[in-house]
Amino acid sequence: MSKPAAPLKGRAGRLARLMPSTGPSTAARTPFVLLVVLLLGGGLIALLLLNSALNEGSFRLSKLKRETTELTDEQQALQRDVDSRSQPDALERRARELGMVPGGNPAFLNPDGTVRGVPTEATAPPSPSPSPSPSASADADASPGPDAPAAGSASPSEAVPTTSAPATGPDAATAPEAESSPPPTSPGR
Repeated sequence: MSKPAAPLKGRAGRLARLMPSTGPSTAARTPFVLLVVLLLGGGLIALLLLNSALNEGSFRLSKLKRETTELTDEQQALQRDVDSRSQPDALERRARELGMVPGGNPAFLNPDGTVRGVPTEATAPPSPSPSPSPSASADADASPGPDAPAAGSASPSEAVPTTSAPATGPDAATAPEAESSPPPTSPGR
């Protein structure tokens, strides 16, 4: 067999002692290297999963922001619609379209049962007639009765209903209206 190598002397011996030998110690380092590689690979996969979860959350957040903006715009449009319909002139116009008239003077009941004020019936004020047209002037020549609607009135719902019985007495002008309207009521009764 071969003869073992003679120990090195001098400078070469000192260098040989500093350098590890390539014997059984390399087999002991293999599990450590595998452990480090597995830890680095596992960390890389964990970072990838974390990044994916953050991106998914970011996409969901941008979608929710967009939906919030759309719903806010819709809510503002609805609020503008409510505000425009709540204005006094719009309420009055809608009430007239439904056949309502402004209320008369109200009467109030005091806690002791006495009535304060004199109740009056609500009557429809004369509707303003638009500028006469050629066909309206022919209709104006025919004299309408006191209960007939004015020529060129906006809709039949604004016309005062007529009755078949002739009215007599001091309230002859308001008698047809009194028959068709309910008696005045007091608040809280």
